[in-house]
Order: sequence, then structure tokens, then C-alpha cells
Amino acid sequence: MAINRMMAGRFRVLMLSLMVALVSAPAWAQDDLDPWEDFNRKVFAFNETADRYVLRPVASGYRFVTPRVVRRGVTNVFNNIKDVPSAFNGLLQGKPGSAGRDLGRFLINSTVGVAGLWDAAHYMGLESRGREDFGQTLAVWGFSDGPYLMLPFLGPSTLRDTVGLPVDWATDPLLYIDDTWTRYGVVAFYNINRRSELIELEEHIIGDRYVFFRDAYLQHREYLIHDGEVEDDFGGDYGDYGDYGYDDYGTEDGF
Repeated sequence: MAINRMMAGRFRVLMLSLMVALVSAPAWAQDDLDPWEDFNRKVFAFNETADRYVLRPVASGYRFVTPRVVRRGVTNVFNNIKDVPSAFNGLLQGKPGSAGRDLGRFLINSTVGVAGLWDAAHYMGLESRGREDFGQTLAVWGFSDGPYLMLPFLGPSTLRDTVGLPVDWATDPLLYIDDTWTRYGVVAFYNINRRSELIELEEHIIGDRYVFFRDAYLQHREYLIHDGEVEDDFGGDYGDYGDYGYDDYGTEDGF
């Protein structure tokens, strides 16, 4: 009971902070989505350095010593966990079908799929169609993107998506692991595994890397917000590249 009260209190504080940030945010023209480009490029350079010397080498080593089938199983487990907050956001967006699909995937994969190691739901007709997060929920509620924003370590975002992060964190089951060091370890492992899955995409990066990541992220977010009803020139996975926080890798091989 004490834990539940603490969680409820924390969630109320997060929601209050969220509303204050949204109300005080200025309006921005849709053709000027990157007014903070100078700042964003500095943060991007910092992230690139951290990735080059820390995250990518670790992810490359993990990819080298871990068989692909094992990495796929690990990815499936994390994706299964992420279906829980996705179902929550589906309800907030008034999409009972989407919420039901995500919840159904979680229940099937947690049981038949052995804690999510195998994407059994994929073969039962419940394919993942991209996860819902609170940034998308805010978009459905009518809030505009706001300026593009590059976050330290977390990568590409927008003002709206950044404001939604506290709710994403508050609804992430990984962050409620009781033991502190276990929680840190699991989150670190999640990001290492996720980064390893993106290494093969690097050969597709062309031109200015900053512009590539920015445009890929913004187009992919539009794709997710509109449930795939807009053209996404970069494909379903590129929107996550460089964003070391959330989202789906896809499970096209089911394992």
C-alpha cells in the first residue's frame, strides 16, 4: 500500500509538471521546427562522441560474442515489456483496438512465448504495429510538436515528446525493479542490445548526419502518430536510430 501511494504521488507530480510545461510552451510555426539548431548540433556532437567511444564499442562487442538468435530473444523480451505502456497509451488515445492488441500480445508472449523470448503473438495474427507512447498521446490530444530538440544521451526529440518523457518513465515496468543496481543493469543492457541492433543501419546514413537523424526522427514520429497513414521515406526503423531511449525494432522473423 505504501508503494502504491508513493507511485500515485509521483505520478501526480509528473502530471502537474507536464501540464505546466505544456501551458507555458510558446507556439511555433510548422515551417520552423528547428529554431535551436546551434544548440542541438552541440548536443548531437556530444552524443556522437559518447556513442563513438563508449556505447558503440560496447554494443559491437556484445554483437560479436552474442549469437543473433540470442539477441533476437533478448529484443523480444524487452519489446514484450514495452507493450504494457503502449496499451496504456492506446487507451488514453481512445484506441481500444490498439490497446487490446498490445495487451493481447503481452499476455500471449508472456505465456506461450516464454516471457517474451519468442514472438508467438506474431504467428497468431497479432503483429506489432509500432508502440504508442505519451508523446503520441499528446499529439492525438491536439498538442503540436514544438521545436525539434536533441537531448543528451537520449537523442532526437521534440518539445512535445520531451514533455511526455516523465509519463513514459512513470509507466515503464523496467524502472520499477526493486533493486537499484539490478534496475540500472537491466536498463543498461536494454540500451546496449538496442544499439547493437542499429549498427547495421549505419551504412544507409548519407549527407549531414545531424540533418539525417533529425529528418528521419520527425518523419518516423509522424508515421507513428498517424498510424502509418503518412509516407515515411526513411522506413519504420530509422526513426529510432540515435534515440537511446525507446521503441520497437520489429519482429519480422518472430525470433
